[in-house]
Amino acid sequence: MSVINARKAIVLLYLGKAEMIAANEALRVRSVSTSMPFPSIVRLSVFVRIPFKKIILSRKNILRRDSHRCQYCGRSDIPLTMDHVLPASRGGEDTWENMVCACVRCNNKKGDSTPEEAKMPLRRRPMRPNHVTFISHFVGTLDERWKPYLFLH
Repeated sequence: MSVINARKAIVLLYLGKAEMIAANEALRVRSVSTSMPFPSIVRLSVFVRIPFKKIILSRKNILRRDSHRCQYCGRSDIPLTMDHVLPASRGGEDTWENMVCACVRCNNKKGDSTPEEAKMPLRRRPMRPNHVTFISHFVGTLDERWKPYLFLH
């Protein structure tokens, strides 16, 4: 399962490597000799097993996972930093489950303590994201017809 652009979907359909499951009937793709509905969901004719790439732990990916919001106060309109839930000075590691986005104010306020000690509860427990999370971030707006295929219903 993946998200591809319309050009690649059209090429796969034309070559007979995919079949159209759903189309956007309001839009059409036209050439000199033919016209077809704009593909929305296509299925490969032959299953090709491609292992999912591991999502790399990086500042950019933590910002994406946390929707560019401070996980302590919820603000998204100010610059964000990375914060270790269990501080690195106390043995906290660089892992998905121990790193969150935090605004500079909250990060400084929390300092070298845990969220419980600082009385600053996390809005969401940090966890390793799955590929569907990043597909939805990559695409932006999701077509309602995609939700059953992306396990978002």
